[in-house]
Amino acid sequence: MKSKIIFTAFLFFSLTFFAQNTIEASDIMKSIKAGKTVSFQNATIVGTLDFTYMDDALEKLPRKKKTSWWNTNNNNLIKKTIKVSISFTNCIFKDDVLAYIPDEDSGYTFTANFDNNVKFKNCDFKGKAMFKYSRFEKNTDFSGATFGDDNTFKWAEFMSASSFQNTKFTERSTFKYAKFKNNVSFANSIFEDSAVFKYTQFNDGVSFNNTNFEEDLNIKYMKVLGEFNISKMNVDYEIDSKYTQINGKSFNKYLLESRN
Repeated sequence: MKSKIIFTAFLFFSLTFFAQNTIEASDIMKSIKAGKTVSFQNATIVGTLDFTYMDDALEKLPRKKKTSWWNTNNNNLIKKTIKVSISFTNCIFKDDVLAYIPDEDSGYTFTANFDNNVKFKNCDFKGKAMFKYSRFEKNTDFSGATFGDDNTFKWAEFMSASSFQNTKFTERSTFKYAKFKNNVSFANSIFEDSAVFKYTQFNDGVSFNNTNFEEDLNIKYMKVLGEFNISKMNVDYEIDSKYTQINGKSFNKYLLESRN
């Protein structure tokens, strides 16, 4: 009888431990809304994690706000600011993580900016990871992450230290028009599909040391100031480096001089 009680107690605590490590995205959103710091390790997050809080915003917005394709203003861009720290380590996101939603029904585009530290270290994004237009004010860490579906950091701005070291992109990835104020590392990362750094600006250097691009690499119009580390970088297909500038020099000229 005693051993049965001990086994039952063990089973109870095991189930409790498992339950504590499966987190509803809606609960995380409630915590952020309440101004609470978000920090999880070794957790599985289920449900869409919407940093834009689109559903809340739609309740306060007028309908039928669609504009014509030639209208270039940003009246339909609705920005949400996340003020608390965000920290996920060794977590799995079963569904989408969204800081960018172009909502066709309403005609609005919803985005999220981050005023505090953001960490997705060694995380596995099973669904979409959309950070288009996001502005990261403090330290940002995506090192060791795996992006298993659509992802974008197009037009994103990184105002402090940031890292994409040891990161894996299984689908086409784009950092088009992204801006990095401080040095950033993509060292030891793997891009299994096309990688786009067109018009990307690196204002304090970038490392692609031992980075593996398994398809095309587009760095057209990319600008780098500071260190440009491409030691052991591998690109399996073509590199489009038209109008690329490395400290004021063309990409080809930089390669030629670095080899001499």
